[in-house]
Amino acid sequence: MSLLEQALVSTALPEVYKTMTTEEMEARVWEIKKQLGSRLFIPGHHYQREEVIQFSDATGDSLQLAQISAANREAEFIVFCGVHFMAETADILTTEEQTVILPDMRAGCSMADMADIHQTDRAWVKLQQLFGDTILPLTYVNSTAAIKAFVGKNGGATVTSSNAKEMVSWALSQKERILFLPDQHLGRNTAYDLGIPLDQMAVWDPHKDELIYEGNIENIKVLLWKGHCSVHENFTTANIEELRKTQPDMRIIVHPECRREVVAMADDNGSTSYIINAIEQAEPGSSWAIGTEMNLVKRLMAKHPDKNIISLNPNMCPCLTMNRIDLPHLLWSLESISKGQVINPIKVEKNIADDAILALNRMLQHK
Repeated sequence: MSLLEQALVSTALPEVYKTMTTEEMEARVWEIKKQLGSRLFIPGHHYQREEVIQFSDATGDSLQLAQISAANREAEFIVFCGVHFMAETADILTTEEQTVILPDMRAGCSMADMADIHQTDRAWVKLQQLFGDTILPLTYVNSTAAIKAFVGKNGGATVTSSNAKEMVSWALSQKERILFLPDQHLGRNTAYDLGIPLDQMAVWDPHKDELIYEGNIENIKVLLWKGHCSVHENFTTANIEELRKTQPDMRIIVHPECRREVVAMADDNGSTSYIINAIEQAEPGSSWAIGTEMNLVKRLMAKHPDKNIISLNPNMCPCLTMNRIDLPHLLWSLESISKGQVINPIKVEKNIADDAILALNRMLQHK
């Protein structure tokens, strides 16, 4: 079956999976995993549901999982339990002989979708007119393959929340200014931590095709794309103020995708892996309020019963698109493979993949 034919296979979950019990589905997943052996590899992102993560062969953040997938040359099928841009990165880094599958094609990322390539091309033309050849683009790995390719083609690099400071420093050693896509909060928090004042940062609004800034634009060092993570925007200064009043001994740690004022009020901030390590190394009996995705916070609560852990937002904050990958969709993907079919393959066009690799490699050279 060609990739086009595979892509045309219905992406709607068959009715049979809606009638199976959890026990039946779990037993079948274990059976297929055993049957396929090393031909199958299941990476699971930290934010995935527990019902899915129990079957993962590796857990981690998006780039880490794509790299692990690329290093696993035995696997013919990589069933990526995450969201679309993560599966794209895995496809870019793996070989032609390997097939990357996303169990549910609706598992996108609202942040990645806030910067499409047409908006970015238009913005780049206007920003070049305003600032000339003084800008280096950077993109968070939470972006589409097309945006990574745009950045690679224009001399820039990808960044992760773990290495954002190193990459922003590198970019500003290359050019006078940076354009940071697609998450304004990570860009702002990173630049601020590097000593760049807020009045040297502007926001590009892709819907209005305009620069949001008051003052002399010659002073601008950082151009922030107007995008954000819908999960991390749900953590507020009001959440922190309430905790300071009611539980003053609680230590607050948040992800740098949170707003600048939230990060400023928190006790600590860092990437997903940084947060996990901080909790693991914390003293028994210590109290923590964590500002990141709900599934990870719940997993940390279960894993560390010796610590008092809560979500910074009492309503908890799930990533709705991450949650689209569930047990029925995972089983459907695996059963299709076992029948010789491939549903929901992720395939990045070669010209886009080649430029995206440039951006990824520039980052890896500076890690």
